Amino acid sequence: MTEVQSLMAGILTMILAGGEGTRLYPLTDSRTKPAVPFGGSYRLIDFALNNFVNSDFLKIYVLTQFKSQSLNIHLRQAWHLSGITDRFIDAVPAQMRVGKRWYDGTADAIYQNARFIEINEPEHVCIFGSDHIYKMDVRQMVDEHRRKEAALTVAAIKVPKAQADQFGIIEVDEEGRMIGFEEKPKVNPKTIPGDPDHVLASMGNYVFERKTLLEALYDDAKEDSSTHDFGHDIIPKLYPKGKVFAYDFTQNTIPGESVSGYWRDVGTLDAYWAAHMDLLDEEPPFSLYNPKFPLHTHYPPLPPATFKDVGDKKVSVSQSLISAGSFILGSEVNRSVFGFRSHVRPGSVISESVLIGNCRIGEGCQIRRTIIDKNAEIAPGTIIGENLEEDRKRFTVSPEGIVVIPKNAKVGF
Repeated sequence: MTEVQSLMAGILTMILAGGEGTRLYPLTDSRTKPAVPFGGSYRLIDFALNNFVNSDFLKIYVLTQFKSQSLNIHLRQAWHLSGITDRFIDAVPAQMRVGKRWYDGTADAIYQNARFIEINEPEHVCIFGSDHIYKMDVRQMVDEHRRKEAALTVAAIKVPKAQADQFGIIEVDEEGRMIGFEEKPKVNPKTIPGDPDHVLASMGNYVFERKTLLEALYDDAKEDSSTHDFGHDIIPKLYPKGKVFAYDFTQNTIPGESVSGYWRDVGTLDAYWAAHMDLLDEEPPFSLYNPKFPLHTHYPPLPPATFKDVGDKKVSVSQSLISAGSFILGSEVNRSVFGFRSHVRPGSVISESVLIGNCRIGEGCQIRRTIIDKNAEIAPGTIIGENLEEDRKRFTVSPEGIVVIPKNAKVGF
């Protein structure tokens, strides 16, 4: 076995994919957060899985929980590995192995599945979230974890101080050793030395030494007062022992790309919409086109996107991503992302919008700054996104004015 093969064999990955995603409602009304479509062709979980596949770490358990049917179907269609010894991507539903209850927290989710760690006997365990948009060569994080002989390494990124209450906030010494940690502080978060406007935030991605992880999980499970969460309970107890380090995500490099450090938490409707708009920038900070770091997903057997003029109504598509099977007739599309099978009838104008897929837009519609979920139908002449007061009477509207049309909706009929 080569040194590289030995490294791969010594790594087990557990991806937390059970989130309800309540802040993304109504997109999460019938699906778990990691199954929410993104970027026309993908699901949120695809980005975490691509990071591990492109890093050649292929012993992966995906821990599911709430509303997981569409996620399970996607994993089966897009991420099925067969006939390859010791390589797998397996979905593991919550099975109530330690009692008749769902997972109480992120640490409890791993604790209830600790037998998979014990069976595989890895040297290290990667525990990652499944609902962020980013690229990471995980090998680089594991290499640093090994080099420092760390018990735990936490991926970290700089974020504005105003967002500190959304993250675990880290303090480190000059060597990157963690010397302080506070989960989602409401007031006076510790800022980065010399940078009072930013904090160092945990990305919720961890590399554990196996023995350390198992001991921490079993000790935590005995604590009735614990919330059984990595941020609230596990990390605060581990870092004072001195072998916990932060990994600077901005130092992670991706082959074929000059820009690094892009990471977006798409936990709200506004963040979800904004991350789509990032894809449409003249020089996008997140590339979908790097052949040295391909983004795998499930592509249904569909024809290419089709654009046709209808009489004097000309098709105009600019700064947009249009997925296969889409059909745009005599309409104008600006700064928008269309998922598979998005159909637009003549005379419509769609701007700064996200059509998740299999949508039907009637003739003469005007749609602006709107997210339209799967299988929705919009009647001819409908106007959405121009009068938010009226839109709020019918639809969900985000704090920043993004209108959301739910799955299977029929608008204006």
